[in-house]
Amino acid sequence: MFADDDLAGALRAAIAGDEAGFAVLWRSLQPAVLRYLRVVVGEAAEDVASETWLQAARDLHRFEGGLPAFRGWLFRIARHRGIDERRRATRRREEPRESFDEEVAGPPVPDVASKVIEESDTAWALRLIASLPPDQAEAVMLRVVAGLDVAATARVLGKRPGAVRVATMRGLRRLAADPQVMARSGGARWLREVAAAPADTAWPEGV
Repeated sequence: MFADDDLAGALRAAIAGDEAGFAVLWRSLQPAVLRYLRVVVGEAAEDVASETWLQAARDLHRFEGGLPAFRGWLFRIARHRGIDERRRATRRREEPRESFDEEVAGPPVPDVASKVIEESDTAWALRLIASLPPDQAEAVMLRVVAGLDVAATARVLGKRPGAVRVATMRGLRRLAADPQVMARSGGARWLREVAAAPADTAWPEGV
């Protein structure tokens, strides 16, 4: 995990065209991007994350702002690419099955970060969050997991800050009341504490 000062320096370097700076941003933020996309697009998360970073690399020279703004900008790209993927998935379901056979080139290469996530309790948490209504799931992921503030989350989702606060709190309280969460004392205690916190609480990144 990189300190914010290090990431801010890496961001400035990346904007100036430094590949090493961009790599630092990727190593630091890719796990949170993947977790968010796991909830938004499921098994397509790795492909959509790749599309997200490709667009970020292509458009970074036009970005203006500091590290908090960059986080919001990156997750806004991820959300738009996730929406595109859901549209593609809808079209694929409507196409004849034969059209898929020619596209299969072999088993996908697993992402190391995703493998770590799947083998930990984080995978369980992501499955629970994904079961929430979509607006609540996205708000929880962006606020609690990605660590965005209310204003940045509102910009990513295209909602008013008040709507983000309501969706986040409803999602967290719904999770806290889930029987699976109640059965895990640590998870239940953490979720109860988060659900009881003020809506503007600045949560650290991570599940």
